[in-house]
Amino acid sequence: MKTVIGGGPAGMMAAITAAERGESVILLEKNEKLGRKLAITGKGRCNLTNACPLEDFFENVPVNGSFLYSAIYGFTNADTVDFFENSGVPTKVERGNRVFPVSDRAYDVVDALLLRLRRAGVRIVWDNAVEILAENGAVVGVRGERNLYPSDGAVVATGGASYTQTGSTGDGYRFAKELGHGVTEIYPSLIPIVTVEPTAALQGLSLKNAALTVKSPRGRVIYTDFGEMLFTHFGLSGPIILSASGHMGKNPEGCRIIIDLKPALGEEKLDERVLRDFGENANRDFANSLGALLPAKMIPYIVERSGIPPHVKVNSVTRERRRALVRLLKNLEFTARCYRPLNEAIVTCGGVNVREVNPSTMESRLVKGLFFAGEVLDVSAYTGGFNLQIAFSTGYLAGKNL
Repeated sequence: MKTVIGGGPAGMMAAITAAERGESVILLEKNEKLGRKLAITGKGRCNLTNACPLEDFFENVPVNGSFLYSAIYGFTNADTVDFFENSGVPTKVERGNRVFPVSDRAYDVVDALLLRLRRAGVRIVWDNAVEILAENGAVVGVRGERNLYPSDGAVVATGGASYTQTGSTGDGYRFAKELGHGVTEIYPSLIPIVTVEPTAALQGLSLKNAALTVKSPRGRVIYTDFGEMLFTHFGLSGPIILSASGHMGKNPEGCRIIIDLKPALGEEKLDERVLRDFGENANRDFANSLGALLPAKMIPYIVERSGIPPHVKVNSVTRERRRALVRLLKNLEFTARCYRPLNEAIVTCGGVNVREVNPSTMESRLVKGLFFAGEVLDVSAYTGGFNLQIAFSTGYLAGKNL
């Protein structure tokens, strides 16, 4: 008997793969449903992989990417697409090679995995694993809150330590430590950013086409992006901000986040646009002249940061002040104070030390019959479907060798 602990994407893939090879498999899940985190990924749409060439894939895995060579090449992004297409989930490719179900429903992905589990004969057991039992350096069973499950092989696919409401409460790290494994420092990634500058006045404002540049505290450019972002009561969020956090390391304090509100226009063209708007509103107050240029919610904020008195007449705004306004619109700068709490992170960085795991099998080098898959490992990637592909690939490899 084999036991898989955790009913997320890595665990379900491991269980399916092992069972389709003829193994008797128990899948232990402490939630009342499988795939709870999977069902909310990609705003409920589920960005299930990335269709980039494989040689480009590893450039998007900043933490221990080389450890994943066997896993990714053993179950590729094309294999993931084929798996779901053959399971009744047609897919499509969007900007950035992101792959989604045509239906835009993450639950279709979960349902496809559930169908494959049932067809493969996996026994799903609703129990919370509390201990992995080992004797003479080999797995002999898993103890749950309700029962004991004798097993000569176990896959730990318990996820990380973020989104705890979905069941990712760090259990896998404890299992690993109890069996002699090292666990590297845990910290959040793909997470909203708290800024030094107040943003409460902009809370809820979404920008669809913003250009982003992130600089280190010393001024080195560490990330650029273009797309959607969101202002919150604490700072910044949204897709390009979450992606940026993945490049900012363990501590973002002091990093400068620079937003270009008008990326389609260079400074000279934008100055001409502002000058034209000013000409059409020559006798109006400055605060009432920006309606054609900015979202209504942003106008008071920009007026305040520009330093131009809100009630000065537009025809009195000097050329120097107008040029300063243009620079502000092209370089709206925020300073990172910290990340939001770990529980709000999409991905947990850190985890089981990959030096103690065989990359060709996902089996522990310390305990025979013990395998790891998914986010519990010290591997992480940027947004765009890469982390889910890692879950599917490591789950497949663990299940193949279980």
